[in-house]
Amino acid sequence: METKVLTGSPYPLGATYNGDGVNFSIYAENAEGVELCLFNKTDDPTESVKIRFKERTHQVWHAFIPGLKPGQLYGYRVHGPFDPQSGHRFNANKLLIDPYAKAIAGTLEWDDSLFGYEVGHEQEDLSFSKLDSAPYIPKCVVVDNTFDWEGDQPPKVPMHKSIIYETHVKGFTQLHPDIPKEIRGKYSAMAHPVTIEYLQNLGITAVELMPIHHFMTDRHLKDQGLTNYWGYNTIGFFAPDVRYAAHGIQGEQVREFKEMVKALHQAGIEVILDVVYNHTGEGNQMGPTLSFRGIDNAGYYRLTEDPRYYMDYTGTGNTLNAMMPPVLRLIMDSLRYWIQEMHVDGFRFDLASTLARELHEVNKLSSFFDVIHQDPVISQVKLIAEPWDIGEGGYQVGKFPSGWAEWNGKYRDCMRDYWIGADSMLGEFAERFMGSSDLYQDDYRRPTASINFITAHDGFTLHDLVSYNEKHNDANGEHNQDGESHNRSWNCGAEGPTDDNEINALRNKQMRNMLTTMLLSQGVPMLVAGDEFARTQDGNNNAYCQDNEISWLDWANRNESLQNFTAQLIAFRKAHPSFCRRKWFQGMPIKGIGLEDIAWFLPEGNEMSDEHWQHDYARSLAVFLNGNGIRSLNDEGEKIKDDNFYILFNAHHETINYKLPAEKYGKKWTKVINTEYDTIDEHDTFNPGEEVAVQGRSIIVLKANSSN
Repeated sequence: METKVLTGSPYPLGATYNGDGVNFSIYAENAEGVELCLFNKTDDPTESVKIRFKERTHQVWHAFIPGLKPGQLYGYRVHGPFDPQSGHRFNANKLLIDPYAKAIAGTLEWDDSLFGYEVGHEQEDLSFSKLDSAPYIPKCVVVDNTFDWEGDQPPKVPMHKSIIYETHVKGFTQLHPDIPKEIRGKYSAMAHPVTIEYLQNLGITAVELMPIHHFMTDRHLKDQGLTNYWGYNTIGFFAPDVRYAAHGIQGEQVREFKEMVKALHQAGIEVILDVVYNHTGEGNQMGPTLSFRGIDNAGYYRLTEDPRYYMDYTGTGNTLNAMMPPVLRLIMDSLRYWIQEMHVDGFRFDLASTLARELHEVNKLSSFFDVIHQDPVISQVKLIAEPWDIGEGGYQVGKFPSGWAEWNGKYRDCMRDYWIGADSMLGEFAERFMGSSDLYQDDYRRPTASINFITAHDGFTLHDLVSYNEKHNDANGEHNQDGESHNRSWNCGAEGPTDDNEINALRNKQMRNMLTTMLLSQGVPMLVAGDEFARTQDGNNNAYCQDNEISWLDWANRNESLQNFTAQLIAFRKAHPSFCRRKWFQGMPIKGIGLEDIAWFLPEGNEMSDEHWQHDYARSLAVFLNGNGIRSLNDEGEKIKDDNFYILFNAHHETINYKLPAEKYGKKWTKVINTEYDTIDEHDTFNPGEEVAVQGRSIIVLKANSSN
């Protein structure tokens, strides 16, 4: 029976079900012909129906097929010149994934037919493959967007009150004994009451999920029995990855993702997605033809002066060309889709400097930022940049425009250096602790522009940071050559696991020191899943390919005392607005009080002078935070007040006695935190001028009533 084909509409792009049928639309500017291929089952080796598009509006090909319903499987074959030396790699023998597919049924099965050229041919990528890739590539799915959100509203947690928790959908729940086995590692497990209760008890306000856009595993990893566990290899910017679906692969993954978001929102927890718009999983000129390359290679990718090759600012072989309006539209359409249809609350942009590149330079006034700033939807969610890429001039910490927060790599490096005893200026430590005004204040940004982190998914876990001097990545199959070699880590006296009680005690204290520093710093703290209970990766600092116990959270062997300490720290931060200020410290006397909002002291009790900040051997200092010096109002328009705090930092290996400041700073000080111990409670009081002994490598936090 002949399939009826109507003209259809060029917009919206992708496959859109309207109740009567499906509109298909695809951008392919340089193509000479487009064929829609319909499949009956996911494992069908070839299409049951092939429809040649006859309508083209500008660069967009489109058709409407009456009677098709959600769940319909499809893909494209695109005709055009196969001329790699001119940047064109069309090959209609390759079934292609729709860049706007809302769901993808399954994962690809590696085969030579997935390549547009003949694998092993002497002409390499200049040769032409006639093999049909349809049996090996996953099919796109027509999705019904209807869903009962039950009045779901975004939590809209203010940035200065946010506690971000970076986690992996699978790794977080795969070994959790209290979650049903059939949903472990899935979206449903992230929505399970056990998960939500844990996040609430810890004090998390937002989960930052590592990539859930449909991604692919590189062939060389597959051949080694490994996988692209982290997911930074996107091939579908609208499709939630099928690997994390527990209840079906033909659109059910979309519903399951929405159920997860709804459940987290009901608990007051936001969902931030780690997104990878800088490149795709198709790699360089020797990579497979899965989607963009075969649809319009020259239209989607940044090519070199010799258009056979790709610009590579990402280390993955290719770079999407965000300067091209259709590519920029793809990114913006994807972002809006995840906000409006999937209800996510923000994004962390992987290698964001790549998106800002105009020609070869990173330009913060690029069209990418212009479009986001004027967009009434995207501009209103949390936008977080990883402010670097591997290209020249790609390290852009502090240089993104207003409205953006950044992973503050300088904060990470400084705090690690301070606590391992590396030579570093106290001035930088103070600057990072106060929110990094040197990076963010000049262009009207606030302390919340700084995402403060000690660890991230990439690198050592917190436990491994204090347990290993060297990386141990042998399981990755690259002879320990991969991963960062300069980790700013210190093993405290033994490499890896040890039975030495003194070393283990020091490691626990160092973890408490770093967590305390981060959670009392101005800015937005980001905790990596499992760091709160000392998760280890056995020294692997690049576990991107380890979908196993190396990466999964080990719930059975938690350090519960550290977990409880972390939860108490987060609660302490939330209870005291002194540690999460919306505006910068000014270092000026508060009107009517005569005290500055912040002051720094030497252990002798004297305020620090300019020369003291320049000593790279200094390890010890104290900071006074004035609870009456918070220069912002609460939601009711009232002045925010808090206790006064005096924080004593000692990264020296020996005990140091700190003399408390004069009575005007506080009449009676109470010790509330001492990282020598694993609990937070009020004990011991001190008078002005008294000495407080701070043990080597530890922090003491004192509190005084600001009205005294």
